Amino acid sequence: MKDIGYLAQDISILHRQYYKDTGKLFKEQKLNPTAACILLTIKDNSNINQNQVAKSLVIDKGLATREIKKMQKLGYLTKTAGTGKSIILSLTDSGEKVIPVIQSIRSKWWEDRFADAGIQPDSPLVAGIEKVVDSIVDENLE
Repeated sequence: MKDIGYLAQDISILHRQYYKDTGKLFKEQKLNPTAACILLTIKDNSNINQNQVAKSLVIDKGLATREIKKMQKLGYLTKTAGTGKSIILSLTDSGEKVIPVIQSIRSKWWEDRFADAGIQPDSPLVAGIEKVVDSIVDENLE
């Protein structure tokens, strides 16, 4: 068995391959994989602001700002005043319509990779990764 220290490298390889494989599909929606993740995060979290999006995806605030501006110009999301200085992000009708496309691209990629590797979607591996990610996200949102 490989040293668990290689897990970060392996996950990074998966991440890069996912971006490479799905990039063209997302581009058809005028998006990139990061923008797609941002839209899904907004869909899953009502009353979320830009800072919370960046923290929950563990991405740079500047990257989040750039991607959100692009999606706002595309008509996929809107900004409205929140509490204090916060700005709440919401999907527009166009944003809502692109969500199933994004979900399909993402799910198909993972289903194909799992099938190729002989891994079932209900594998304990998935639950373990989700648990680690949840702990990281929870830590970032504190």
